[in-house]
Amino acid sequence: MTTLTRKIMALGAAAAVALSLGGCAVTTGNPASGGGDTEREQKDEYRVAYIARAQADSFAAWLANEMKAAAEDYDDITLEVFDGQADDEVENRMIENAIANKFDAIIVQPNNGDAQSPYIQQAIDAGIVTITTNPRVEGLDGGDSVDANPYDQGAVVAQLALEQVPENAKVVVLTGPAGNFHSTARRDAWQKEFFDKRPDVTIVAEDTANWNKDEALTLMEDWSLANSEIDAIISMNDNMAAGALEALKGKSAFEGILAYGVDGTPEATLLIQEGLLTASTLQNARELAELNLKSVHELLTGEADEINVDIGNPLITSENVQEYIDLYLEAGLL
Repeated sequence: MTTLTRKIMALGAAAAVALSLGGCAVTTGNPASGGGDTEREQKDEYRVAYIARAQADSFAAWLANEMKAAAEDYDDITLEVFDGQADDEVENRMIENAIANKFDAIIVQPNNGDAQSPYIQQAIDAGIVTITTNPRVEGLDGGDSVDANPYDQGAVVAQLALEQVPENAKVVVLTGPAGNFHSTARRDAWQKEFFDKRPDVTIVAEDTANWNKDEALTLMEDWSLANSEIDAIISMNDNMAAGALEALKGKSAFEGILAYGVDGTPEATLLIQEGLLTASTLQNARELAELNLKSVHELLTGEADEINVDIGNPLITSENVQEYIDLYLEAGLL
């Protein structure tokens, strides 16, 4: 077992332990006193539900862990974290439960924005402070959001690939779930910032792996058998890129393949350090979590009426990867 493999396994175990997500507790409290322009009731303690997309997703696990850490900075906030299990029905039921249990605020990390939208709208209409994050959900009547700009995340990596991907290259593309704002916007960025400018590049295979490492591994195993030449892996997140790279281990024909991801996860930084992943864009879960808790606190206490904000998206390559490895070491994620 290589040092990299041991580190990645340890990271996965740490994320799973850190993210002990349970079912909704049947605990009731006072609902927010109406929505819209109604003045919100001021309280000594606020109960906030964070509904995470999935424990098995490495970025979602990291974000949930950082949410719990960020909540500790607020004496008047109690955060309860729930696992949506990458299942629309489960996540929708958890939103309904949070409404029924009269949480003061609900932060939702959607699995599928279209599927969750009616349930999120129910929370808004019930007068509950409601934030969508990673990704935000568009088209809601009210509500707030804390997110990154997924187009920009995809664009900075795609612009780097313009210079790196060889002429007449053959590439494969891994996308996230259908209807997911981040997946769609990142793919749109790759189209406009790379494929439209590089008509010489051929996509030999493209499919969704639903942000999932194992699904990407399976797809890449099939694609590598069907195509003797693949010059680059273009993935809408790091998790899928890692799975695709895992499928190519020991296959000399694909040695030195370029691979691009998004999220800048701890695993991705190790892969960049090892020279396996070419580049990623950091979606800093710590920054995202801190901004979510700051926003929900300001909304609950009346300091703000509406919040829709984005975090930054720095590019990670072999030249600056140590900076981000140090960040994860400090956070105890590596």
